[in-house]
Amino acid sequence: MGRGRAKAKQTKVARQLKYYTPDTDLSALERELHGPSQRDVSNQPRSVDDDEYDEYGKWVSGER
Repeated sequence: MGRGRAKAKQTKVARQLKYYTPDTDLSALERELHGPSQRDVSNQPRSVDDDEYDEYGKWVSGER
């Protein structure tokens, strides 16, 4: 007993999720798909020796 109210609530929520269409920000989607702009990216390629964690490796080993 008592299952009818819970099932009705689940059905209501499922229906809202199925038919709800939120506003889509197409310009944000376009920016995400195109990646960073040329202004955001450095023109110099990153060398193989550049490691973003080098600083932490020196810290762990006691070097400064």
